[in-house]
Amino acid sequence: MQLTGIHHLTAVTANAPGNHDFYTGALGMRLVKKTVNQDDVSAYHLFYADGLASPGSDLTFFDWPVGRERRGTHSVTQTALRVGGQEALEWWTKRFDERGIAHTGIVERDGRLWVDFEDPEGQRLGLVDDGGAGDAHPWDRSPVPERYQIRGLGPITMSVPKLDRTARVLTEGMDMRAAREYRIGERSIHVFEMGAGGPAAELHVAVDPGLPPAQPGAGGVHHVAFRTPNEQTYQECWERLQTLRAPSSGPVDRYYFKSLYFREPGGILFEVATDGPGFATDEPLATLGESLALPPFLEPRRAQIEAGLKPL
Repeated sequence: MQLTGIHHLTAVTANAPGNHDFYTGALGMRLVKKTVNQDDVSAYHLFYADGLASPGSDLTFFDWPVGRERRGTHSVTQTALRVGGQEALEWWTKRFDERGIAHTGIVERDGRLWVDFEDPEGQRLGLVDDGGAGDAHPWDRSPVPERYQIRGLGPITMSVPKLDRTARVLTEGMDMRAAREYRIGERSIHVFEMGAGGPAAELHVAVDPGLPPAQPGAGGVHHVAFRTPNEQTYQECWERLQTLRAPSSGPVDRYYFKSLYFREPGGILFEVATDGPGFATDEPLATLGESLALPPFLEPRRAQIEAGLKPL
């Protein structure tokens, strides 16, 4: 599979207005698409990203009236967000202190500087210094100064009780590279790379044999999506899954990108998504996220869908 990095991560909120306030206000991210879950139109699907809605910068949420996640293994346990440099991390720790957001302070992990924190529903997040690598696309209306803004998604950490079957799927099935291992206390964490590698293209797999299985809910993660460049590489991914006889969704057209869904051996939901056509397909780039966007097949139901959604 030609995977180049993390495409997006989709999590769960039970409070869409509060979620919107936190991610656009406290974190200064741009709401680039306000739409609905295409399989459950009673729920918002909110996409927060950088100023250009770049693939690899999307942190997204389904809004469902559910209780809190019960933490455990067989789940994604942290979503990292990239910032550029130690100065940015120092700025963020001061901002968190001013807003009463608990955090770890700056810590070194796997050779990088991090700040761990959570959103109001317990979504586990981290800021990681990416060394300023790659392009940045700041949002000119963000409350966060340009040089400190979140640049995109960083490493995603997931937990499994045993490594072997998951590692085999990642390397032999998905063509990731086993890069290195590090420890946090008693936890062993294995790093798998895609594409050119680096923090935007890493999946960290923690081995937690003593934890019970997680139970989904608000503050938890629904799935993680990996980037593939175009429709040709997307088709090749689909052919690989067929060759492996891996159960999957088959090709799904999400209008803003094309998707494939399947589960790794521990049950965590993976998606492969194309970089394009992107979120400016049905809205001008300058006004992304300002009104409810619906893919063409849902447009005839707009009035009904809008009536069922809470105002943000």
